[in-house]
Amino acid sequence: MPSVVIAGAGLVGALNACFFAQKGWDVSVYEFRKDIRTMKHVQGRSINLALSQRGKSALEAVGLREYIVNQGVPMYARLVHNKDGKTFSRQPYGKPGEHIVSINRRHLNEVMITQAEKSPNVKFFFEHKVKSIDYEKKQLVVQCTSQPSRIPSFGRKPSQQENPEIHVEADLILACDGAYSAVRRSLMAIPRFDFSQEYIEHGYVELNILANNNRFAFEENVFHLWPRGHFTLIALANKDKTFTVTIFAPFTEFEKHMSTTKDVLSFFEENFPDAYKLLGKEHITETFNRVKPQPLVSIKCSPHSFFDNLVLMGDAAHAMVPFYGQGMNCGFEDCLVFSETLEEYGNDIASAVQAYSKKRVNDAHSINDLAMYNYEELKDLVNRNSYKLRKKFDTIMNMIFKNSWIPLYSMVTFTRIPYSEVIERRKKQDKVVSGILKTTSLFALIGIVAGIYSNRKVLGL
Repeated sequence: MPSVVIAGAGLVGALNACFFAQKGWDVSVYEFRKDIRTMKHVQGRSINLALSQRGKSALEAVGLREYIVNQGVPMYARLVHNKDGKTFSRQPYGKPGEHIVSINRRHLNEVMITQAEKSPNVKFFFEHKVKSIDYEKKQLVVQCTSQPSRIPSFGRKPSQQENPEIHVEADLILACDGAYSAVRRSLMAIPRFDFSQEYIEHGYVELNILANNNRFAFEENVFHLWPRGHFTLIALANKDKTFTVTIFAPFTEFEKHMSTTKDVLSFFEENFPDAYKLLGKEHITETFNRVKPQPLVSIKCSPHSFFDNLVLMGDAAHAMVPFYGQGMNCGFEDCLVFSETLEEYGNDIASAVQAYSKKRVNDAHSINDLAMYNYEELKDLVNRNSYKLRKKFDTIMNMIFKNSWIPLYSMVTFTRIPYSEVIERRKKQDKVVSGILKTTSLFALIGIVAGIYSNRKVLGL
C-alpha cells in the first residue's frame, strides 16, 4: 500500500490519519508535543470550537460524527447581551433545528488520535519536531526531542548532544503543522510561492464561568455575545456545564483599560455586568495577572501543493481569525476534499495533489476574508437595525426561494457550498437587494413629488 507521512498530530493531522487508516495506507505522524492524552495541561490556543456542517461531513466519513456531536453542546442562536446586563435579543442561526455544536478542542483531538491508532498501519511519533523538507529527496526532516537518560554509565558523563535529524520518506507528505508551519517556512524560497501574513490589531484573553450548583450559569444552547463596538465578549457552553469565555479587543484597549487589577474589574463591570458577576473578581484578576493577550493571525498562501507529493493543509495553508467559527471546519473539509480528490484520480498522487491545490486555494482565501468580515459583524453590526432588517429579508427570501436564496451565514455554516461560490452568490444577492432599494427609493421619490404637486396651492408653490 502507499505510504503517507503527516507533519503534526493536531486536529487536521489526526483526522488525516483517520482518513488514510481507513484507506489502508501506511501512516506515520510526527508531533512536536508529548502525547496529549498523557498531559495534564496542553499549551496552545483553546478557544472553544464550533462544529458545523463541513466538519460534521468530514467526521462522518471516518465514522466519528455521531460520537463527537454527542460530546458537544448544540447552539441554535446568538443571544446578544445588552450593556445593562438585563435585556437580550435572540438571533436564530438558521431554520428551526439548524445549529452548531460547541466542542472541546482537546477531547476532539484525543478521540481522533485514538481512532487512528486502532489501525495497525498507523504510527504516531510524539516528541518529534518537524524541521523542514529536503527538496532534492522529497523527504520530511524531523528530530526526536525527548531527552535520553542523563544517568551516566560507569566511567562516562551524561550526553549533552542533540538527537540526530531523521529523513522520512513517503509516497505522500501532508504538512498539518499549524500556522507557524516549519514545512511551509522551508518552502518560502521556492519561486512563485505566494504568501501573506497579517496580524490583526485585536488580541484575546480566555476565562471561564464555572457551573452553578452543577447547572449551567447561563442558557446553554446559544452562543452568548456581548458586542460593544470595537471589542466584544463571547461565551460557549461546555459539556461539564462550564462556559469558556473569551474577550476580543484591540491591544491598545487591553493596555489602556485592562492593565491593572482596578482597571480590568471596572472595565468588565461597566461593559459586561451580567458576565462580571458570574466570572467573579478573583478569577478575572488571577487570569489577567497570569496571561497576556494573545495575538490573532491570518495567513494565505498559494499553491497548497509542491513536488507532486506534498500538500499543505489546515492552518499551515490558511490560518484564519476565529470569528466565523470555520478554522477547524475548513481544516476538516480539507481532509475530506483531498480524500475525495484522491478517489477521483484513482489514487494517482501527483495528479490529485495538483487538482486539490487548484480546487482549494480560492476557497481558503475566501473563508479567510469572510472570517475577517465577520468580526465586524460580531462586535458591532449585530446591534444595527440595517443588519437586523437584512437578516429578516434573507430569511423571508429563503422561505420563498429555498434553493436559490440561502443567507450568507447558512451557506457557510450549514452547507458544503464551496466558500468561493458562497461569496459569488452573496454578491448576486447584494445586487438584487441594491436594485430593490433603488426601485423603492425611486417610487418613494415619485410619491413625494406627486404629493407636493397635488398640494402645490396649499404649499404656495
